[in-house]
Amino acid sequence: MKTRIPTAKERREAENARAKRSALKALRRARKAAEIASITLSDWEGEFLGSVETRVERYGRAFRDPEKGGPGMALSMLQAQKLKEIAGKANGQKSGIRPKPFGNKR
Repeated sequence: MKTRIPTAKERREAENARAKRSALKALRRARKAAEIASITLSDWEGEFLGSVETRVERYGRAFRDPEKGGPGMALSMLQAQKLKEIAGKANGQKSGIRPKPFGNKR
């Protein structure tokens, strides 16, 4: 019995669907973590999560310009960074982004 090899288009569609599911899961996880921790998100942060979630559900990605993110990504680099900051805020961290090490230690 032969196994069918997916075409490039099918692989690309599967990768985009996987990125969409991952982004939606991360957005919902960040919102839920903020609710559980009783952290009040700013109006802007709440609107950001809602609008990005709507765009990802509707279009499969939340940005239009291909220079802002890779072809298989559902969120732009800056959107992903802001999402990490919101998730970090919900988890009690000062910032959702790890600080870079200072200096060049060897």
